[in-house]
Amino acid sequence: MNIFRFLCGKLQARRATLERRQLRENFSGTPQEISRAEWSQSLADPTAFYLRCCHYFDRNLPDELRRHREYFTQNGRGFGEDAFHAMWFLLFREFHPESFLEIGVYRGQTLSLAALLARHFKLNCFVQGVSPFSSAGDAVSKYLQGLDYYEDTLKSFAHFDLPNPALLKAFSTDEAAQNLIASRPWSFIYIDGNHDYEIAKQDWKLCSAHLSAGGIIVLDDSGLNTNYTPPIFATGGHPDPSRLAQEVDRSQFQEILQVGHNRVFQKL
Repeated sequence: MNIFRFLCGKLQARRATLERRQLRENFSGTPQEISRAEWSQSLADPTAFYLRCCHYFDRNLPDELRRHREYFTQNGRGFGEDAFHAMWFLLFREFHPESFLEIGVYRGQTLSLAALLARHFKLNCFVQGVSPFSSAGDAVSKYLQGLDYYEDTLKSFAHFDLPNPALLKAFSTDEAAQNLIASRPWSFIYIDGNHDYEIAKQDWKLCSAHLSAGGIIVLDDSGLNTNYTPPIFATGGHPDPSRLAQEVDRSQFQEILQVGHNRVFQKL
């Protein structure tokens, strides 16, 4: 049974790679810019908008950002999807954040992307990660054993000639992490830590309380309760973060963008 699941997984991965390649090669339209005014389309038709972000990644994104994504797809260095690089590019271009906090760093893909985007747009943006930097997982996630995640993250920053980020080795529920999160207002916060409902809910409660007015908070893996239908090379997210996204107080936060299973809220 384990061999069967392994072979099925390999077949699924190959099919996903092939479909993503076909999407890239079969695109014959003129590369289209995505304006801020068009973001509402992502909420009305998230599947179509997701494919637009894939095309944007292929045709519009600066080469250095595509190379960054390629680095993390090699040897399983990171998760995520191409379209998310496009999403972060659009967010940084629009809002020019002064600070970026990531809960759940893994091996540094999104955190180093934030630093790279800050450099690209010539922003003075403070980049902070909070993560156990270990193989600790949750109900839906299992991670590699025997890897020094902290040093691996620093290695990724060095690969792109980025200054070392501020890193706190802790679970988001630890006192040290909670004190750090509460120590300042944040421009951008990315919640991509533990996917279990109670932990994710605690992360949202604390992070949203310390988000600047007009600030951006992104919930990862939260697209299941929307009308987004992922292509084979993407995923819709997980049940608990998706449940949490549905419970966000819309009198305090406006959902302004959805790219796949990433949902973007702005503090009113």
